[in-house]
Amino acid sequence: MPADRTALGAFLRSRRDRLSPARAGMTAFPGPRRVPGLRREELAVLAGLSPDYYSRVEQGRQANISVEVLDALARALRLDDVERAHLHQLAAPPRRRASPSPAAQRPDPGLLRMMTTLEHVPVLLLGRSGEILASNHLLRAVLGRPLVGGSSLLRYLFLDPLARERIVNWEHFAQASVGALRRESGLHPDDRRLQLLVAELRSADSDVARWWDDQGVRDYSSVAKVIDHPAVGRLQFDIEIVGAPHEPDQRLIVYTSEPDSPTARLMPMLASWESAAAP
Repeated sequence: MPADRTALGAFLRSRRDRLSPARAGMTAFPGPRRVPGLRREELAVLAGLSPDYYSRVEQGRQANISVEVLDALARALRLDDVERAHLHQLAAPPRRRASPSPAAQRPDPGLLRMMTTLEHVPVLLLGRSGEILASNHLLRAVLGRPLVGGSSLLRYLFLDPLARERIVNWEHFAQASVGALRRESGLHPDDRRLQLLVAELRSADSDVARWWDDQGVRDYSSVAKVIDHPAVGRLQFDIEIVGAPHEPDQRLIVYTSEPDSPTARLMPMLASWESAAAP
């Protein structure tokens, strides 16, 4: 089975395993059940497909799959918009790609200029595969590490013990990051560096392996992050994402807080400490 079709079959199996007949709004077919969720035949009926046709799709034996069939499967499986887009991406015909190892990423000048206007809040510029392209001094003060250009946010998140200490809602944030990484792997299935990063993280961290095997997929989205800072205590941020249309793999990650909140009032103090400590 081609690599893309292997991923498609695994994703479909994971989504039907999580959906029971009752939740899908149908009566379960009679007979002993060997799967936690829908059987192939039950999903085929829900999607208006023949069981044989759906089996060929899930097993990677169906060369071409129409948009209508994919949309029917997405409706039957109750996929959200991100999952639906991921399903379409996995089912797309194999296409010729320029290189399995993309060239080194260059920070988008517009996003860098925007970063310089946001020195009063923690900011980083994130590229493909969680690579940090740039960050400011307040990000370093909040997270406790000099996350310089070329380092990996994902390696910090999963391989650095300090991340679990500082990020109070680490599990929620980390699981969302794995879902975003899986979505990225669907967009760039031939990216060898991305494959190696996934293998490294899965091998090093059992949480990554478990979440990756769950086949969950997420888009980059605004989430909350709670930091337990050793000097100033609890910090509460909303994470906002700013993208550039001509650089779809780059995003400006901005840590925001409510005006005049305890967190907002502590930012100037952290900024002055970081400036004094900088060489």
